[in-house]
Amino acid sequence: MLCVIPFKTEQEAIEIANDSKYGLGAALWSDNINRVHRVAKQLEAGSVWVNNYNEGDMTVPFGGFKMSGNGRDKSIHAIEKFTETKTTWIRLQP
Repeated sequence: MLCVIPFKTEQEAIEIANDSKYGLGAALWSDNINRVHRVAKQLEAGSVWVNNYNEGDMTVPFGGFKMSGNGRDKSIHAIEKFTETKTTWIRLQP
């Protein structure tokens, strides 16, 4: 099954894509690298795939925007979910 929503302009496509309370992932297909950068920057999604879908690696952060989660799993960025930073200052001499 494929869901297709027609659009007339690039901006309209971005608005349609962002018109959701979720934002885990998005994908776009284009051979125009300038368009890819412009559109990907405006998509409200934690991951944006270009000319592919659902690629991944344990060294790359994964997580969503909006109601699709808070924070990131995988990679060094996930460590922040499991740690608390504390600073302790000790004067050793009076």
